[in-house]
Amino acid sequence: MNNLTEAEFKVFSQSGDDGIIQYLIHKVDVSNKVFIEFGVENYVESNTRFLLKNDNWSGILIDGGKKSVDYIKTDEIYYQHNLNVIHSFITAENINQLITESGISGEIGLLSIDIDGNDYWIWKAINVVQPAIVVIEYNSVMGIERPLTIPYKADFVREKEHYSNLYFGASLKALCLLAEEKGYCFVGSNSYGNNAYFVKKERLGPLKVVNLEEGYVISHFRESRDKNGQLSYLTGPQRYTCIKGLPVFNVENNTMESL
Repeated sequence: MNNLTEAEFKVFSQSGDDGIIQYLIHKVDVSNKVFIEFGVENYVESNTRFLLKNDNWSGILIDGGKKSVDYIKTDEIYYQHNLNVIHSFITAENINQLITESGISGEIGLLSIDIDGNDYWIWKAINVVQPAIVVIEYNSVMGIERPLTIPYKADFVREKEHYSNLYFGASLKALCLLAEEKGYCFVGSNSYGNNAYFVKKERLGPLKVVNLEEGYVISHFRESRDKNGQLSYLTGPQRYTCIKGLPVFNVENNTMESL
């Protein structure tokens, strides 16, 4: 398979990530069939629900919304599977403790990060588990040229930081540099242009490593907001223009810059 998008299908995932994950777990040597997923809301739409139901994996879910966590605990999936749900706002300071207190450490199968904010900083902080596969959201609006992330702010909330809803997360280049630092290879993105996939170097097997230019996919979803909180449906370069000038951190140079 030349491109991960060829494996896509959707059951519970936002885009075709269910198919990509199925493809990867059958190519990657996964010794411990456990997942961790952040930012799941009510878990109706997620990257790991199909893993839980179809492949009978075990897992941990972490979300900052109490109503969402309470809902998951009333879902039949909660008693039908080995699923631990934690209510907590995730920070770089507490993430390792949250994982450790759940009883998981060492090698796991998959880590999924989608918190619309400090995604880069959270992955950077994690050291108590070593996932074979990592799927993490990137912000394609930041472009492909620079390795950028939002500056770390423990209480970052996307909707509060900028009215547009476009200022969050990290560029794909920033995540690729972090992956290299942590011993992972970039194997591609989904066709939706929001999730990137990384695999531990020693677990790659037959998988093809792709470069940044091959794997970058620009998103087309129009979720921008105006100053009144209404959808503004910005597309293409309009989205970048809307957040141009906002502060970002260059993870390669360790310097503050502007978009």
